[in-house]
Amino acid sequence: MCLGIPGKIVSISHSQHKLGMVDVGGVCREINLACIVAKDKHIDEYVGAWVLVHVGFAMSLIDEREAARTLELLQQLGELTTEITGKAQ
Repeated sequence: MCLGIPGKIVSISHSQHKLGMVDVGGVCREINLACIVAKDKHIDEYVGAWVLVHVGFAMSLIDEREAARTLELLQQLGELTTEITGKAQ
């Protein structure tokens, strides 16, 4: 099973290599944006966009509403896991 975590592109760290800083749950990480950058758009145009991140790659663009719903579901899953196991994740 693959799990994509929503993150917001906050800056471009290396445009030639298509790398950007993405805020994932309050933690900024450098992510490869090559899979989402269209040939007819400059990479800087993606700052502020929401993406699904999986193993260091932005796999797809998503809208802010979808990102919020996904983050809420992930939080609920974490709370459910804590309730079932009695241990915080």
